[in-house]
Amino acid sequence: MTKTPPEPHVPAPDDLPHGEDRHSAAPLPDHIAGSGALDHLAQTARDYARHAVAPNTQRAYARDWADFARWCRMRGADPLPASPQLVGLYIADLAATLSVASIERRLSGLGWGYTQRGQPLDRADRHIATVLAGIRRRHARPPQQKHAIMPDELVDMLATLPHDLRGLRDRAILLIGFAGGLRRSEIVALDHGEGDTLDQAGWIQVLDGGLLITLQGKTGWREVEIAPGSSDQTCPVHALRQWLHFARISFGPVFVAVSRDGLKATADRLSDKHIARLIKRAVLDAGLRPDLPPDQRARLYSGHSLRAGLASSAEVDERHIQKQLGHASAEMTRRYQRRRDRFRVNLTRAAGL
Repeated sequence: MTKTPPEPHVPAPDDLPHGEDRHSAAPLPDHIAGSGALDHLAQTARDYARHAVAPNTQRAYARDWADFARWCRMRGADPLPASPQLVGLYIADLAATLSVASIERRLSGLGWGYTQRGQPLDRADRHIATVLAGIRRRHARPPQQKHAIMPDELVDMLATLPHDLRGLRDRAILLIGFAGGLRRSEIVALDHGEGDTLDQAGWIQVLDGGLLITLQGKTGWREVEIAPGSSDQTCPVHALRQWLHFARISFGPVFVAVSRDGLKATADRLSDKHIARLIKRAVLDAGLRPDLPPDQRARLYSGHSLRAGLASSAEVDERHIQKQLGHASAEMTRRYQRRRDRFRVNLTRAAGL
């Protein structure tokens, strides 16, 4: 009697090592024998694949995939191979607890996960597309935007910071984040000079006329110019110079942690979560929106509040704001403008009424 060989084990998505995906598997086809040169190229290909999307996006997609795999396991289903019917059931279940935007983000994560496992998911399949269309029709709501931090509010927030090394750092973070219209991930990714770190995503040049920031954002590489402010108390250029001088930073990450005794800067780059915590803490300490309880006030503001504050308060041509924020379209920039003159162009009168 011939014994049937066991089926090869195909690891479930959540069986993969942490942070590893199908794009990290050896990309050599089975019919090609490995060699030193090819193995080296395979490692190079894996490294490039890991940089296909931003680290934060990779982590979000990994969480999305893990949640879907857990959901499948609890219902006795297998997430592989890709099944539009199963994904349709999954998003129908999510509609009871998540917003439409969160469900769409989950779908993006699943699409990425399936693609990395060599099984692309067809989001246009009727089992997904029609269910999602129904969810949008029934549950869609206008997007809830975070409140913009306006210049006078930013000044109040700066006044709450201590006059020590941490205070100098956080003051520079808030002012550069506002004046540059930077995302929180872009702020903490900045280095002192070009080529300082291997995974460099941006650097700052301190010039006579201001700061020139070169960074890699969602729309690619761009330059951000930050000119001096009207006084030292609100000048991002002065704030950065003070921080760099007293922290003795001349190489590597610009915004780093401070030692426990608060006397010296460490070599540890801050995470973007520090920016979020800093903004919420300064908002509460400054007493913004005193009509609301503290927990509700904290939820109104985030890292995007600095970008929205610049877009809403800078009285310049819209295209300059769009360039500073790194938006691909003017429509996206307008979403950040909380107090723009909405009726400056009067189409009613222009039509003769």
